[in-house]
Amino acid sequence: MNDFDKVKSYLSELGMPISREDADEQLVVVDDESQGLQNLVIDCEAPILILEQLVLVLPATDEKVLKRLLQLNRTLVHGAFAVDDGGEKVIFRDTLQLENLDLNELEASINALSLALAENSAELLSFANR
Repeated sequence: MNDFDKVKSYLSELGMPISREDADEQLVVVDDESQGLQNLVIDCEAPILILEQLVLVLPATDEKVLKRLLQLNRTLVHGAFAVDDGGEKVIFRDTLQLENLDLNELEASINALSLALAENSAELLSFANR
């Protein structure tokens, strides 16, 4: 089984609904509102698996917000909040090694995103309203 099929199999075992798939690019998009997952892109880019989800769009670059995102990163179990190249979008991003990826590791990464969004939702929303 190739890496892409393995990842899709794991997502199926986890009950994660795949809303879109691009086999040529070896990526899937997962949506699961119950876990706060909306357009979670899972991309097989050997040798790593990339998980990325847009969290919010910043109305303006604010050093206090950027500093706070770095502080929040310290509390995350997996992954990190990051800012895109334009400094306008906050994303959650995690990377995992494909070579030894297992179901528990993928599940932990997805759960970490869900937990990060749940625990920090009020503060993250306040960043979007500045």
